[in-house]
Amino acid sequence: LAAEGGYSMFELLTVMVILSVVMGAITTMLVTGSNAEIDMNNRFQAQTNARLALDKLRREGHCASLVTTSVTTTVPLTMPSQCPTALGQTSVTWCTKSSGSSYELWRYEGAACSGTGRREAEYLTLSGIFTYSAQSPTSLAKLSVTLPVNLTPDKPERVYTLNDDIVLRNSTRI
Repeated sequence: LAAEGGYSMFELLTVMVILSVVMGAITTMLVTGSNAEIDMNNRFQAQTNARLALDKLRREGHCASLVTTSVTTTVPLTMPSQCPTALGQTSVTWCTKSSGSSYELWRYEGAACSGTGRREAEYLTLSGIFTYSAQSPTSLAKLSVTLPVNLTPDKPERVYTLNDDIVLRNSTRI
């Protein structure tokens, strides 16, 4: 019996502790990587939605003949019925609405931010995203749009900002 070898309880416990530390480190790395990928995908989706919303707003702004706004949160666009994105509507309104700690960009058919609308972008950090410049003898009317997107407002270094100046090609010249 004395020739039979084996492991003592102390050796077995030591191996189990070392294995637990190694497995814990590997699990932490995998969870951290998975969370980073989810965060990156969510930020990418929010940025893509903002780009698509700005593109749609740009198409409608180029086609619009009139913008009647003095506020920075709402832009009603008067459009000819032949505009492809208007779908027969003569007016479309873009506005921002509060959503918890951030804002959303909405598009409504009609002259006000009410009724049936569609959320085009979310996670905006500002509500006043529009600036309107009326037409002058030397230039057409212009709508400036700034879309700051950030999923985590407590981390301002993660803000993704889209800026565009949209010229209303159908506005009247003075």
